[in-house]
Amino acid sequence: MMSHRMLIQNTVVTIALLAVFTLIAILFFYLGKNTTSVAIIYILAVVLIARNTTGYAPGIIAAFIGVICVNYVFTYPFMQINFTMDGYPVTFTGMIIISSITSTLTSHLKQKNQIIQEREKLLMEAEKEAMRANLLRAVSHDLRTPLAGIIGTCSTFLDTENTLTRKEQNRLIENIYSDANWLLNMVENLLTITRIRTNDVPIHTSPELLEEIISEAVIRFRSRIPSAVVQVQIPEDYIMIQVDAILIEQVLMNLMENAYYHGNSQEPIQIILAADEACAYIHVRDFGPGIPEEKLATIFDGSPSTPNQSGDSRKGMGIGLTICRTIMAAHGGEIYVSNHENGAEFTCSLPLKEEDSHESEINHHHY
Repeated sequence: MMSHRMLIQNTVVTIALLAVFTLIAILFFYLGKNTTSVAIIYILAVVLIARNTTGYAPGIIAAFIGVICVNYVFTYPFMQINFTMDGYPVTFTGMIIISSITSTLTSHLKQKNQIIQEREKLLMEAEKEAMRANLLRAVSHDLRTPLAGIIGTCSTFLDTENTLTRKEQNRLIENIYSDANWLLNMVENLLTITRIRTNDVPIHTSPELLEEIISEAVIRFRSRIPSAVVQVQIPEDYIMIQVDAILIEQVLMNLMENAYYHGNSQEPIQIILAADEACAYIHVRDFGPGIPEEKLATIFDGSPSTPNQSGDSRKGMGIGLTICRTIMAAHGGEIYVSNHENGAEFTCSLPLKEEDSHESEINHHHY
């Protein structure tokens, strides 16, 4: 049943569009004295009415009104309804059939589009729920294990403080410090994804130099993990891009930490910056065992990862890679992963304006 409000809206739209197109038809008729152009104008009015109203009735009613107007106003004898003259019955019958079919098809397509949009909305909601469930699993894994490690280490320290050597005490404190840093990174990730997924708080972008963002991320990463070695390759020309610098730094931090903990290699982590006419690309490459083929398609879904080969079960990739994908999507970019001959490589692409893109040779810098 159509609501009273919808009925009024349909009526107002139909009358308004018919009035506007009648004025247009009068203008065309007195300029060209051509009834055919007037009929086409009314068919166009029917299409627009069907497109901007709900249900089939407004378009069909508009089609009949259009036929009557063409006969009454624009066909000899003027200001009289007369369907008896030669050729007129066929013309007006054709017009009413064409107008009615056009109106019906337009309304039908509109309804199908609404159904498709509703299905897409439901699919998006289902995808969000699945991602939310994955995030909860990742959070429970990535936060519980370092907390358990801190509690266990503190318990060991308190129970055996008098029997431990100074070196053993330092090792336990270093483990606590490492786990605490990991927890801090997880909290930063949670705050980041909450910020991005709150529709009322859009990301704030500004023109930034990508090489400066990379430099800041590497400095932060080295302060958190002093033993890490990072090799950065950047173009000679500057690459300016409209981004939220802090969020892109967070992506790079997550990728470098994954490369360090899961790559488990003595080789430096490589960050390679490149650009073409459309996008800037940031490649983060490690030289570890790579990522199992069966996990490549789902690695960004937020599922907790299995422990790495070093036995360090507290360093899961889980939520960090989901954060990376969310941040890149918020910037209109993408992130994807592949294995190369000697490890894994994550690639972030960010869209560039045409005037911001640069192509040049590569310089090598070490941090």
